[in-house]
Amino acid sequence: MPADAEAFHDHDHAACARGALQAALDRVRQRGARMTPVRRRTLEILLESHRAMGAYEVLERLAADGFGHQPPVAYRALDFLVEQGLAHRVQRLNAFAACIHPDRDHAPAFLICRACQRVAEADAAPAGAALGRTAGGFRVERLTIEALGLCPACAAVDPA
Repeated sequence: MPADAEAFHDHDHAACARGALQAALDRVRQRGARMTPVRRRTLEILLESHRAMGAYEVLERLAADGFGHQPPVAYRALDFLVEQGLAHRVQRLNAFAACIHPDRDHAPAFLICRACQRVAEADAAPAGAALGRTAGGFRVERLTIEALGLCPACAAVDPA
């Protein structure tokens, strides 16, 4: 099964999260950026499940861990993670999801289950290339795709 599909299937999520966290820490170190305790904890929170979380939900978790109650605490950490390519903003949900490929730059495509709210990340590069070929000379520089539907488990319950 491709790693991108793991969000919708049984897998060793602890290993999945550990691998993504280690790749993220390596990327930050290679770039000479600083992974502060609040930034790391924010990433760990996002990695706990394959779903996107709103900034205030992240803030509540950070506050429970002693990092403060002020919104800038969460927003600064989330902004850093997005800037470093360690998390993505999912516009449709007005939320953030941990990147499953923090070791490389890429164009994400999000598959959002409308029933269980899980989010899987896939590579949007093939779609971007196809769009570029049909765009009449337009050069696509940044692409994010968000698809809403049903994951395999939810589709089995609601086959309509």
